[in-house]
Amino acid sequence: MAYLTSTTKGGSTWTPAFIEAIDEEKCIGCGRCFKACARKCLGPEDLVDEETDSTRMIMTVVNADNCSGCVACASTCPKGCFSLKPMEV
Repeated sequence: MAYLTSTTKGGSTWTPAFIEAIDEEKCIGCGRCFKACARKCLGPEDLVDEETDSTRMIMTVVNADNCSGCVACASTCPKGCFSLKPMEV
């Protein structure tokens, strides 16, 4: 399988990893990934737990097509919520 790759300014090869999903169970809604994403791929969402009738904020992927594969979101996530994948060409 071949993946999309690029070259950094320094000449090394780099394979971007794009957002696939965010694990709702792990997400604490801290917003660090939201602040780190310059491409507006992420957004907050209220998750309602029907058993306890409580609400908590989580982050969701709102515009995956804007993802540049920089991995800033996953790098700032304290809980490791992100699933990332390189793009096949």
